Amino acid sequence: MTPTLNHDLQRANTLGLPCVAERFIAAETPSTLAAALETARRQAWPLTVLGGGSNLILPRRLEGLVVQPTFAGWHHHHDAGGRIRLRAEAGMNWHTLVMESVTRGWWGVENLALIPGHCGAAPIQNIGAYGVELAEVLESVELLHLASGRQQTLSAAACQFGYRDSIFKGELAGRAVITALTLTLSEAPRPRLAYGDLASRVGAEPTPLEVAEAVSAIRREKLPDPAQLGNAGSFFKNPLVSAEQARRLLEQAPDMPHFAQPDGRVKLAAGWLIDRCGLKGMRRGAFGVHERQALVLVHHGGGDAEGLLAFAEEVAAAVEARFGVMLSREPRLAR
Repeated sequence: MTPTLNHDLQRANTLGLPCVAERFIAAETPSTLAAALETARRQAWPLTVLGGGSNLILPRRLEGLVVQPTFAGWHHHHDAGGRIRLRAEAGMNWHTLVMESVTRGWWGVENLALIPGHCGAAPIQNIGAYGVELAEVLESVELLHLASGRQQTLSAAACQFGYRDSIFKGELAGRAVITALTLTLSEAPRPRLAYGDLASRVGAEPTPLEVAEAVSAIRREKLPDPAQLGNAGSFFKNPLVSAEQARRLLEQAPDMPHFAQPDGRVKLAAGWLIDRCGLKGMRRGAFGVHERQALVLVHHGGGDAEGLLAFAEEVAAAVEARFGVMLSREPRLAR
């Protein structure tokens, strides 16, 4: 197994940022992945694990070894009570898995349709959309520890899921690679249609396929296709503020979207905050705020990670200056 030298990664990240990997291996099997990790340990190479590149900011060059798991098998079996346990390998496209599920009439991931990326990256930020988070259907995650090659299976509870957060952003950040995940889905109808205008897009008794298609249509209307315009989807997390801060902001802007959380805090809409600052459609050289969805920063071409981060800081600073709310980014910065 010989790594490819000076491998171009510009097409391997949805932002379309220029990046060259000093060494690159596409791991087509779990055993190839384990061997690549062992090689990196033995050679003391810096290691980067690349998924679908949809939630990642790449620098111009990554030293050491970049490994991309591409194994994408999946299988399922039915449990008692109409439950389906579905296991998918890390390299499988997430949206493909969603569509394989909903076309079979299985409920649980229909609201997560058309989220870009691979299954192996989904637990890292606990992907979520239209009122549903991965944590609600995830049963377990299989992983390899980078330092030792030890295999481990973590339950959903052990993954320490939070809003766009998990143990893979904390204790296990840069220390493990996800190889597979297992979901628990259901044949029993359980539509979640309270978010936005989703309910108006489907019938009174929709199928999971109909919900997934409605979600996909909404996303296509609002979000740019990375194949046409570089982006990483939602660039900023929706901020969580105290109830008191939310009350003060609502006095200034009664129309501000806000969502009470179980812990007493209030979630605000980052896209609305950016839009209210007059930044929708703004462009600075290679980067801009999308004209239809202010939560999305886009790459028009010719830029790099340094320029993107500077532009993102400008957007966040404008929001903080006007509302006193700090925004934090969703995409991870590879080093």
